[in-house]
Amino acid sequence: MKHLVPSHPHRGFTLLELLVVILIIGLLTGIVAPRFMGQVSRSEVTTARAQLDALDKALQSYRLDTGRFPTTGQGLKALVVQPGDEPRWRGPYLQGELPQDPWGSAYQYRTPGPNGRDFELTSLGKDRAPGGSGDDADIVR
Repeated sequence: MKHLVPSHPHRGFTLLELLVVILIIGLLTGIVAPRFMGQVSRSEVTTARAQLDALDKALQSYRLDTGRFPTTGQGLKALVVQPGDEPRWRGPYLQGELPQDPWGSAYQYRTPGPNGRDFELTSLGKDRAPGGSGDDADIVR
């Protein structure tokens, strides 16, 4: 019986070929990763703005029912749990629990807001501290 032997022996990759492939992957990662991380930062800011908008709408609904905005002491919790001193409450004004910002912190609420505004909603941003710039900047509504 005759064994079939391939006309060319099996050949593996050389160390040099593997190093070239690793170098190419490293270069691509160096180019793509910073752009991808920039997109993640922008999406977190977009998410925070959308959540602030939803909280704003819930606060407006609260005011329509009760005739006023929640006090700073009642906070945003008044949107999901009826305050004991608010008989005209028709909530909850948000589905589920109060959202946290994309960085895991609670949104800040105070009334009255600055410059004659009824209230102010704030996310402290990525650094979770007042102020900041870039990704660390506060997002205010």
